Amino acid sequence: MSEKQNSSTPGDGIRSLKTSSVFRVVNFELYTKPNIVIMGLGLTALTGCIGYIAYMRYKYESLGYYGAVQVDGSEQFVKKKSKWD
Repeated sequence: MSEKQNSSTPGDGIRSLKTSSVFRVVNFELYTKPNIVIMGLGLTALTGCIGYIAYMRYKYESLGYYGAVQVDGSEQFVKKKSKWD
């Protein structure tokens, strides 16, 4: 009566469960260990994108545009006008 001993250790999580190979292929990220290099590249790319959007918004507003809310609730950038013109 030899039974298989579960070779799971604390912290294994879902990797210690018996699952099918289809489940492992579909949920690949659950079975791989974190890669610090890829995580750093992704974080750098995300920070760069957010920074670029903030920079473009700043430059657009410095040209004299501001976000005006229209009657239907949408936001549109409108050039600032002086009452003296």
